[in-house]
Amino acid sequence: MSSYHSSSQIERVPLHEEVTNRLRDMIVSLSLRPGERIQELEVAQLLGVSRTPVREAIKVLTAEGLVELLPLRGAIVKAFSAKDARDMLDVIALVESYAGERACQASPEKIDAVLEMHRQMKVLFEKRQRLEYFVMNQRIHEALIALADNDTLSMTHATLSKRMRSLRYSGNANPENWRAAMAEHEQMMVALAARDGPALARIMGEHIRNTWPRIKDVVS
Repeated sequence: MSSYHSSSQIERVPLHEEVTNRLRDMIVSLSLRPGERIQELEVAQLLGVSRTPVREAIKVLTAEGLVELLPLRGAIVKAFSAKDARDMLDVIALVESYAGERACQASPEKIDAVLEMHRQMKVLFEKRQRLEYFVMNQRIHEALIALADNDTLSMTHATLSKRMRSLRYSGNANPENWRAAMAEHEQMMVALAARDGPALARIMGEHIRNTWPRIKDVVS
């Protein structure tokens, strides 16, 4: 599989979570592209593991909706249609707007922790470390949802967010899109620091809705 890139091998056990994370990262970064078959043996050799944890990782990613199992073809990276993407973004926007207003009611310590994560993400943005930035970006969104203190909300968001990761990552490939997304995060943090729930709800919803024009050219 020519799209695979060399990386440090996994050397310690347990391996299941690490293999799952590494395979997920390959999908998110488009090292494995939508519609591409996942070659178990090649992935196992790349990561320095047996095929068993790779199979287990594929099961997890299938449950997350990032991989689908097709007759005669095996495990395939899920390809989302334009309608799939827009439908998921519409729901994520509603979830994040709902969470935004409630996030401002969290304790100062929890809010300060999110603000600190944003400062770290800004450094990654300034250094143009896109993958590291994206990972921190996802952590910030997850933390904002967690501030709403609603387990059902968190579960719904986690499911949809995992399915959209590769598409949202591709949206920041364009430098102008990346700058715009970063500017929206700056606005979000201003609202959070001010404990302005209605403003944070509005900005978070707009931030997700603005994802569509950034990714529409890469959606099948």
